Amino acid sequence: MRLGSGTFAAGCVVIEVLGVALFLRGFFPTPVFSGAERQPESPAPEPSAGASSNWTALPPPLFSKVVIMLIDALRDDFVFGSKGVKFMPYTTYLVEKGSSLSFVAEAKPPTVTMPRIKALLTGSLPGFIDVVRNLNSPTLLEDNVITRAKAAGKRIIFYGDETWVKLFPKHFVEYDGTTSFFVSDYTEVDDNVTRHLDKVLKRQDWDVLILHYLGLDHIGHVSGPSSPLIGQKLSEMDSILMKVHTSLLSEERDTLLPSLLVLCGDHGMSEAGGHGASSMEEVNTALVLISSAFERKPGDVRHPTHVQQTDLAATLSIGLGLPIPKSNIGSLMFPVVEGRPMREQLRFLHLNTVQLSKLLQENVPSYEKEPGFEQFKVSERSHGNWIRLYLEENNSEVLFNLGARVRRQYLDALRTLRLSLSKRAAQYDVYSMAAGTVLVLEVLALLLLSVPQALGSRAELDVPLLSPVCSLLFYLLLLALAALHVAVCTAADSSCYLCSLPWLAAGGVMALTAALLCAVVSTLTRTFAGGKCLSQNPPQSTSRWSELDLLSFLGTVGHVLSLGASSFIEEEHQTCSDHKSELSVLAALSLTMIFVLVQKRCSLTSKVAMAFGLLGIYCYRAAIGNVLFPWQQDNKDISKGITEARFVYVFVLGILFTGTKDLLKSQIVAADFTARTVGLWEIHSGLVLLAALLLRPHNLPVLVLSLAIQTIMTQFIWRPLRHNVTEVTVMHYWFGQAFFYFQGNSNSIATVDISAGFVGLDAYMEIPAVFLTAFATYSGPVLWASHLVNFLTSKASSGSALSRACFCYALICSTPVSVYIVLVTSLRYHLFIWSVFSPKLLYEGMHLLITAAVCIFFTAMDQTNTKS
Repeated sequence: MRLGSGTFAAGCVVIEVLGVALFLRGFFPTPVFSGAERQPESPAPEPSAGASSNWTALPPPLFSKVVIMLIDALRDDFVFGSKGVKFMPYTTYLVEKGSSLSFVAEAKPPTVTMPRIKALLTGSLPGFIDVVRNLNSPTLLEDNVITRAKAAGKRIIFYGDETWVKLFPKHFVEYDGTTSFFVSDYTEVDDNVTRHLDKVLKRQDWDVLILHYLGLDHIGHVSGPSSPLIGQKLSEMDSILMKVHTSLLSEERDTLLPSLLVLCGDHGMSEAGGHGASSMEEVNTALVLISSAFERKPGDVRHPTHVQQTDLAATLSIGLGLPIPKSNIGSLMFPVVEGRPMREQLRFLHLNTVQLSKLLQENVPSYEKEPGFEQFKVSERSHGNWIRLYLEENNSEVLFNLGARVRRQYLDALRTLRLSLSKRAAQYDVYSMAAGTVLVLEVLALLLLSVPQALGSRAELDVPLLSPVCSLLFYLLLLALAALHVAVCTAADSSCYLCSLPWLAAGGVMALTAALLCAVVSTLTRTFAGGKCLSQNPPQSTSRWSELDLLSFLGTVGHVLSLGASSFIEEEHQTCSDHKSELSVLAALSLTMIFVLVQKRCSLTSKVAMAFGLLGIYCYRAAIGNVLFPWQQDNKDISKGITEARFVYVFVLGILFTGTKDLLKSQIVAADFTARTVGLWEIHSGLVLLAALLLRPHNLPVLVLSLAIQTIMTQFIWRPLRHNVTEVTVMHYWFGQAFFYFQGNSNSIATVDISAGFVGLDAYMEIPAVFLTAFATYSGPVLWASHLVNFLTSKASSGSALSRACFCYALICSTPVSVYIVLVTSLRYHLFIWSVFSPKLLYEGMHLLITAAVCIFFTAMDQTNTKS
């Protein structure tokens, strides 16, 4: 079956996208969890040796009420550093002199909101794929503190990020949720929480109050951690904390137990204002426990100590008199119970170690050989002996010393158990990973074997589709794969995604795998057969690799090799913004240069629209406070710039509409070559205008540089030197990749500028927000692909150039993706697998998806060119 190069490449990339998706489904694993159903169970009794203990029930709560004040993106230095001293005086007083315990809580990647809430309340480590689920959080079915509290009759009230309402849809007696993704809002989103406080703090009909403030995180996304708005928001949070704390203190006079106020963050904030990765600024969060139970003696200096964020779940459970969640891998923050009698201390530590040991038994077959389990058993025996002595003589100094020894044993066992469980925090679906890898490698092999035909003069190739499917080899492979599928699904101890699919879907995957393998074998056979025939009468060939071919090859190999360098990925540099006055001049000059570089091939209507659109971009940036007008004072109040941004969108859509109209006109009038070239360039200029609106002001010179290089290369390199389609395509691809990093992106999730998704929006709308964020992130590759279409169609005799370009794009993108899948499979137990390699895998998958879209567009354009 003969196919054009573009059609063949587009089909290969689509199949490869399916393979990568299957691999990702297996690679992003299911976290360690307790398989036991949540059902009432008796707590572990206090251990005893030769004596009967009457402590068999769950310990009573330590606190009457608990208030959790979660400030999104509250990194540790915002409270314990110079900003805390300056902007949070009341909190600083409580930390340094008041009745409080201070901690630096370490959050594990991905440092985004939903996984961190799960970690705080379940005590488990959420899977990395939760970074995607963060956009639409499902109901939390895993055992957690909120569910336990509701089952115990606790009345819970919540105000803030609606992620909590999605995770716990039927747990709150009263709630008011606010969307967390409209990052341009950093005032109303917090006012909506605070407006309830005066009323709820006067009431007595609640046991747990949760407040999730979002404004600090939104300011970081829009302006960064050095913005003056950060200090204003911290001062606002300090006054709210003082209001809540004084209200709790006034109520304690009428209660037997003290209250607990928890000030915490879900994650930190990078120096660029984002989060999601593993830098110190992103993983270190502030955690302050405030209660009169922690009253300190004169001269008692308490410095913040380091804990794991997962430790809060066990601590809250003990404080509320609840069972510890079954999937918890955290340990009790011992300073919380350090002031309690020794017997109670040991009882709390025993409950925590019992829970961790049960979790270890469920997830580790050889749990008895684990050091933590052995330490737990030794501690439990020592604890039983201590109980026997305690019941005999209550006030002996020997008894106290022995109790301190047992306490140390428990604490050591907790650390070791937590470490063992953290190492097994995920279970890979190797079967799905292997199936996806095979599909990806088969596609890569087909692309490589098809290079001579696909890039030949006719840009066509004979694809062996029917003969392999009708061959005996296909049915033998299909039978073998089906037998393997049955064996894996019946013998696997853990659940596999492919095994959960209906037989028709799983059979489709197996049939596609077998067909691709047969196609590879058929192509290889035909290639070797053709090679033998040619060897009898070898043609005289003078073709040699040019310097540009060699450079392209070495660039591809170098990119593949760089994927395995964790230190290189972690230390990527980012661009930063200038001072406002200098940035204003730079932005104005950049917008002017964009007009000069883009307008020359546009129609008069598009030129006027481009000029007004660029002027609107400057007005938008001035409205939100990024740049200044010459007559504007620096202290002018900033706004959201919604009107100005929508003004620009009108011209973007107008230019895109004009370009599309010219393209349609070229299809009606077959000989109208000018209309087609003008239409394509106007679409390109509309995308440039959209990119200029979404990119930060300090990235506008990067956009200008990209457009200038396109112009210079077109006028002085590609056309005069008559480079072929393959060379031009490869250069466009690598320039697109380079400008992806030049605009400030890296392999870290934290560099994704989600504020771009809310330019011109006054409410959260998921589809526009996702599209705008994706376009802003990948504007470099998209604009270079768009320019490639314009360059290859600028001549009426372009022929099948776009089909060749599509094939080159598919091949050069498939190679690193295929190699990287093999790489991360071999490094899946590497120390940096979640902080470094997994984010890069998501980026590579997204690049492949964009390549698929580019290939489909190239193929469609080539078909229309052929018809014309």
